[in-house]
Amino acid sequence: MARPYRLDEEDCFYHITSRGDDRKPIFKSERDYARFLEYVSVAKDKFKFYLHAYCLMTNHYHLFIETTQANLSRIMQYINTSYAVYYNVKRKRSGHLFQGRFKSIIVQQDAYYAELTRYIHLNPVRAGMRDEPGKYRWSSYNDFVKNKPESGVDIDRVKMYLGMDLRRYAGFVKAAGNEYPNPLKNVYAGFILGKAQFIKDKLSRLGNDIKTRDFAHKRALKNMVAPEEIIKTVANHFNTNPEDIRNTRKKNMTAKKAAIYLLRRKTGLTNSQIGELFGMQSSAVSMAAKGFEKKLESAKDLKRGIEGVSLKFDV
Repeated sequence: MARPYRLDEEDCFYHITSRGDDRKPIFKSERDYARFLEYVSVAKDKFKFYLHAYCLMTNHYHLFIETTQANLSRIMQYINTSYAVYYNVKRKRSGHLFQGRFKSIIVQQDAYYAELTRYIHLNPVRAGMRDEPGKYRWSSYNDFVKNKPESGVDIDRVKMYLGMDLRRYAGFVKAAGNEYPNPLKNVYAGFILGKAQFIKDKLSRLGNDIKTRDFAHKRALKNMVAPEEIIKTVANHFNTNPEDIRNTRKKNMTAKKAAIYLLRRKTGLTNSQIGELFGMQSSAVSMAAKGFEKKLESAKDLKRGIEGVSLKFDV
């Protein structure tokens, strides 16, 4: 089976998850949880990364880390292998503990930091294990609200990036209510969480890796289109320029709607991410795309032209 692609870089933030094989438990005792955190602590010293948040659930875990070197795979190989050996020896078993490779999502911290930590800390509440995150021992929530690195979180780094005083954090988490907002619904191509420009920058780094590496998303990545390429091509088609399409005060709304329509069809961007490109709300993006699609039903020349533009992005 092809291996999923991983963007392994220095000075980057990653949301990491790993599940038990066949979704079976990976933690069965208090000592198991504690031992896993010991391996994380050793890995921090060994590979020089920062731990921003975590939550250890019965059959999976979440880590939010910041690398200082391009060594994510080495970090996670050490943690998962060390813990699996401990777990198997303790229970006199053999075989896989984790289900395949760990999953990593590269995160734009200035856009999603607080929201992602809240999502991680609310895991036990969403699962019905506790009625509030502070009652769950095996997460970093209490490190945040107590402003103390009691379980290995680099609290000084948290203060740098959280975007709020830690005294407000409990209220921020509580404000989620029963909605449990999930920032991961905005993940692009399975491994990037960020705004449109961040996604573009990360995709540009893939380069020749897409041609040479064997990974599960290879075909999907080849078919990805940079948002700027779509906007530029649409601008050429309508004899205008990308800046005019982006500018909400300009009158060429047909070109703007065409670009929005194609961005929704040819990229994995969400409505809110597309909205960032044009200074629009996500609801306005949705309305523009639907209105343009309806217009294509009656405007045959326009439809032929847009189909021609669309074909340029097909592989």
